[in-house]
Amino acid sequence: MSSAAFFLESTYQEAYDLLVESRDYIEKRVPEVRRHASHAYKMVISVETMRLTTRLTQVMAWLLTQKAVYLEELSPQQAAKHAYRLGAQKICLDRGRVDYEILPIQLRKLLERSHVLYTRIHRMDQQLAAAD
Repeated sequence: MSSAAFFLESTYQEAYDLLVESRDYIEKRVPEVRRHASHAYKMVISVETMRLTTRLTQVMAWLLTQKAVYLEELSPQQAAKHAYRLGAQKICLDRGRVDYEILPIQLRKLLERSHVLYTRIHRMDQQLAAAD
């Protein structure tokens, strides 16, 4: 297995596992958190879970595009088009305006892990763009 294939598979698996873990958290735990929360706190939770899902959706789409390039199903020139590039940088690179200490610890951990992953993919996307 080439290093590119290993990178794609291992990073894809990391992103997928984080996506599943985040989905499970949002489905099972967020309703409990929101049950007795104020309207303002519900809004904070909604914004941060949307930030989490946006990061992961963008990363998964980018990784699938790179996998398509690796498998020669998409040309590097096609993948360099705006539609295939990593998006939503303003939302995804931002850590939000909220004091993270008020968020449930599991959500904080998911947000941090998604931020680290998104930042890593963002650097790679920038490197690929600079190479074109």
